[in-house]
Amino acid sequence: MTRVALAVTDGMPLFELSIPCTIFGTPEAAGAGYELVACGTPGANVGGWLRSETRHTLDDLAKADTVIVPACDEAMERAPGDLVKAVRAAHERGARVASICTGAFVLAAAGLLDGRRATTHWMYTRRLADDYPRVDVDPGVLYIDEGDVLTSAGQAAGIDLCLHMVRSDLGATMANTLARRLVVAPHRAGGQAQFIASPLPVGHGSGTGGDQYGLPTLLDQTRERLHEPLTVAELARRANMSLRHFSRRFIAVTGTSPLQWLLTQRIRRAQELLETTDSSVEQIAELVGMGTATTLRRNFHRIVGVSPSAYRRTFSESRGAAGSEGNPDCAPAPSQP
Repeated sequence: MTRVALAVTDGMPLFELSIPCTIFGTPEAAGAGYELVACGTPGANVGGWLRSETRHTLDDLAKADTVIVPACDEAMERAPGDLVKAVRAAHERGARVASICTGAFVLAAAGLLDGRRATTHWMYTRRLADDYPRVDVDPGVLYIDEGDVLTSAGQAAGIDLCLHMVRSDLGATMANTLARRLVVAPHRAGGQAQFIASPLPVGHGSGTGGDQYGLPTLLDQTRERLHEPLTVAELARRANMSLRHFSRRFIAVTGTSPLQWLLTQRIRRAQELLETTDSSVEQIAELVGMGTATTLRRNFHRIVGVSPSAYRRTFSESRGAAGSEGNPDCAPAPSQP
C-alpha cells in the first residue's frame, strides 16, 4: 500500500480538501494500492461549515509516502508552525510532498521550495515570489512536478495535480479511470495563464495612477487603437519623448517593455473577442492589429498556453462558437519550430 496523508488544519477550504479524498480515497484507488489518511487536529474548522474528526495527528504525516497540503489561506500571513514542522519532517524522512493552491506557502515556509520551480493560484503568485525570493515561481502552469516536491495552481488545478501523481505512480489507465469517475478530463491542455483575468504584470501600472509624463493616458488611448500598425517610435512621439527615454519611463510605469506591453494588450483584446463574438480568428487578428491568423495563433499559444480555438471552446459566451473547431479560420496553426 502507498499511504497518502492529507493535512487538515483549521480554516482549510472544503473544496481543495475534498480533491485528494475523491481521487485517492475511492474504491478504485484503494484497489490499486492507495491508503488515504487524514491527519490533523480534531475539531478543525473546514470551509466555515464543518468540523473535522481525524484519527491521525500531524505527527503521523511523517509515516506517509505522500503528503498533500491543501489550500491554507492563513499560510499567506503566517504558515501554521505545527504544520510546517510536520511537513518538513515528512520530507526529511523521504515522503513526496505536494501542495494545492495556497498550500504552496506552507511548503515554502518549510524550505522545500528553495531553489525549485513552484506555482500557486495565479492571484497569489506575485506574493509567493515576494515573500520567498529563493523560490522560482511560475504563474502560468497548472502544476509543477519537481520529483519529491509538487505544487499546483488554484482550486481545480489540484485535480490535475492528483491525477498526474496517479499517472506517474500507476500509469495512464488508472488515471483515466479515476478521471472518468470524476467526469473530468484526465489531462487539460495549457496552463493557468488562460484563466488569468488580466495578463498584465501584477502590481504595476495598467493605465491608471499618476505619472508626470502622462503615460497612463497614452496607454488608455493606445488600447483603443490596437487595430492600427502601432510602433514604439510612434508611441514615443505621442508621448513627446525620445525613444530611449520613453522606453525607460514605460518600463518604470508598466513593469514591461513597450513591445511586450503592446503584444499583451493585443492578446488580451483577442481573448475578449473570442469570448464575446463569433468573429473568425482571421477577423480577430485584423481587429487587434496582429495582421494574420497565423501570427495571432503563434503569439496567442505562446502567451496564453492554448490555441485560440481551444480558448474559445472553453470561454465563449456564444452557443455557435462551440462549433468553431470545424471552422478552418479557427484551426490551430502548425507547430512552430
